[in-house]
Amino acid sequence: MSGPVSTIRNLGPASDAVYARAGIHTAGQLRDLGPDAAYRKLLQSGSKPHFIAYYAMVMGLQGRPWNDCQGDEKTALRARFDALKSYGHDKGRPELEAALDRIGVVERKRG
Repeated sequence: MSGPVSTIRNLGPASDAVYARAGIHTAGQLRDLGPDAAYRKLLQSGSKPHFIAYYAMVMGLQGRPWNDCQGDEKTALRARFDALKSYGHDKGRPELEAALDRIGVVERKRG
């Protein structure tokens, strides 16, 4: 699918501008990146983390309605979202250092 991002289920016209700020201009680009890499790009471009927006996108990429996510699946998506959110707010830090910090291996820099 090479149309705008908003052609993906659950993503409306406002999504086109949000994803474009992250360098994602088409539904095909979003599908190729996959949900986690795409959401990471959104966070890095300045979008604020929002769990419903994340799982609505995940469900949409699967062709499912946003409210189809429940139970264990929603719990697992929440864990993925939390990891992405943490990564997205460690701007300017090397990826490995941020990952080690999240699991408590590297001491947080005070500043």
